[in-house]
Amino acid sequence: MDYGAGNLLSVERALQRVGFTVALASRPEEIQDAALVVLPGVGAFGPAARRLQEAGLWEALRSWAQGGGPLLGLCLGMQLLFEESEEDGRHQGLGLLPGRVVRLPGGVKVPHMGWNTLTVVRASPVTAHVRSGAHAYFVHSYYAQTHRRYVVAETVYGATIPAVVERRGVVGFQFHPEKSGEVGRRLLAGVREWLEARR
Repeated sequence: MDYGAGNLLSVERALQRVGFTVALASRPEEIQDAALVVLPGVGAFGPAARRLQEAGLWEALRSWAQGGGPLLGLCLGMQLLFEESEEDGRHQGLGLLPGRVVRLPGGVKVPHMGWNTLTVVRASPVTAHVRSGAHAYFVHSYYAQTHRRYVVAETVYGATIPAVVERRGVVGFQFHPEKSGEVGRRLLAGVREWLEARR
């Protein structure tokens, strides 16, 4: 999805490296035939949500996912999948995953920027080729609080942070797979396997 809030070129290249054919979509009708919709994101929750709404993509994404269409959210894109965020006020999310997005706790440097360890807590095709102890690259000041049944992998930075979440046809990465080297490549390859397992 191209809505002015993502590092599109590096995400596009990372997806191509694991065999995806990538097309940028900025209008609702452009996602209808997709095998996977990817929602990247950098910046703040509220402005990103507004841009999606103004482009007509907000309801299109909800309808897509609620109808069983596979959706991958990256960093801010993952946070947008949840019900609400407290970033700069209270903002409604897409509501595709239960939970809310809150600020990282006091006592740690914000933003959480750099490499951190992943702990795999639930089996999923997405993480089939990544073991606990692998490192991914994070840049964020807020994180999602959700039920553990949706958490596939987590990290710790002042709190236990869901790093990979999955519910039905929706997957989210709090980190940047396109900046996470070989671990990011393996996780995106795992997304391909997850897609194939759903067919």
